[in-house]
Amino acid sequence: MTDWAALAAEWLRDLAAMSEPGRGVTRLPFTQEHRAALDRLTTRMEEAGLSVRLDAAGTLIGRLDGPEGAPTLLMGSHQDSVREGGAFDGITGVVLPVLALRRLREEGVELPFAVEVLSFADEEGVRFPTALIGPRALADTFDPGVLEMEDGDGITLRAALEGFGLEPDAIAGLKPDPAGILGYLETHIEQGPVLEEACEALGVVTAISGIERHQLTLTGETGHAGTLPMELRRDALVGAAQIVGEVNRLARASPDLRGTVGALSVAPNVVNAVPGVVRMSIELRSPDDALRERAGVALQSFAHEVAAAHGLSCEITRSYHQPAQPCDPALSQQLTEAVRATGGRGLTLPSGATHDASAMADLCPIAMLFVRCHKGLSHVPEEYAQPKDLARAIEALCSFLASARV
Repeated sequence: MTDWAALAAEWLRDLAAMSEPGRGVTRLPFTQEHRAALDRLTTRMEEAGLSVRLDAAGTLIGRLDGPEGAPTLLMGSHQDSVREGGAFDGITGVVLPVLALRRLREEGVELPFAVEVLSFADEEGVRFPTALIGPRALADTFDPGVLEMEDGDGITLRAALEGFGLEPDAIAGLKPDPAGILGYLETHIEQGPVLEEACEALGVVTAISGIERHQLTLTGETGHAGTLPMELRRDALVGAAQIVGEVNRLARASPDLRGTVGALSVAPNVVNAVPGVVRMSIELRSPDDALRERAGVALQSFAHEVAAAHGLSCEITRSYHQPAQPCDPALSQQLTEAVRATGGRGLTLPSGATHDASAMADLCPIAMLFVRCHKGLSHVPEEYAQPKDLARAIEALCSFLASARV
């Protein structure tokens, strides 16, 4: 009998070697490492009985045909990595569906619908200042203007695609007929510690969190740290510290809100001068858009109040926002049942990270399966999912496919 845990681990280990030299995995889109991964995935897909093609956006597609005229279920994730990342992020969601289809084939199970496994080229946005090229192409939300964006070597995305043997002008015609698509299921390591803390191998995602970012500048007045009396100071960092604390307080007050001050600069930033200017970022994430937006408004108001109390000027603007994408209730319920069929509790949780599914939601209903990862680590070489958990995910995917209500 096939040892699916060992086979999944072997495939992922093999693909991890298709990386730039150095620590961890560095596999950027439209590079020789990308090509090597596509060649290996093509072989794996064909061995599982899939027909394989590469579309104009660089998405590798392995197709298992169904009955004539039957709709298609889409599954997949991305093959690219961050620099010096891990061996599981993204690529797990390509490998496990292929193995699930191989297992069903070995067991003689025929599905009443077609399945396509998608290996997207660029989700991380590391090489070019854009991302989600493949799913946006399928969802017809791809902006042709990004084709002229350049990487760090001055190569445009258009040139990279053409150098990879693709036709970028054909991307506009990639959208399938939504009427023939059942939905999109993405399998992904959790990238967080919730499943590990709950002693659960698998979880079902309720929504992909919305994101907003604010840029804040507090301006006071610098002066000599030894001669400027405390009561006369206009210390920008003291005000900023209160705002950092408020971000933390607001986020801790709601289990569905994440708040982070990830970037902060201080001027003049010397040991013996009062800080005169502080620039900082505030990022808020939540699966509940209304909750996130209320928190953003509250933080802007709080920042102005703090500035007034300390004699500071305050400039704060919302620089970015992305709405939450709820997962489809019907698909998610079927996925929960499949997880329970493997012995899991069917734990549900939101995703704080963005995924290919967030772009695919503009095409069709989406669902996501999370796989437990060690200590919640991701985007680092230490990223790891146990083989037995990978096997549980394969089993759940098989159950989902075999019992899917279409």
